[in-house]
Amino acid sequence: MAIGRIAIPLDPQTAKAYRGAPYSEKKKMQVLVRRWRCDLAAEKPATLKHFLDEVSEKAMLRGLTPKILDALLIGV
Repeated sequence: MAIGRIAIPLDPQTAKAYRGAPYSEKKKMQVLVRRWRCDLAAEKPATLKHFLDEVSEKAMLRGLTPKILDALLIGV
């Protein structure tokens, strides 16, 4: 499969976190972006807010709490 590359402007902290993330975490981000693109190409495209709300809801259903999220983000 051919790989296309794009540049997405990000705040410095997010860019640093991405660059310093392990390969597995970078792959997860790529999957999220790919999923978002697929949603945008769908007949009824989802907005970014809708997509993020959906991801948030699924994370909470799987046990992610604000406290756990804060603990994960401390290292970012």
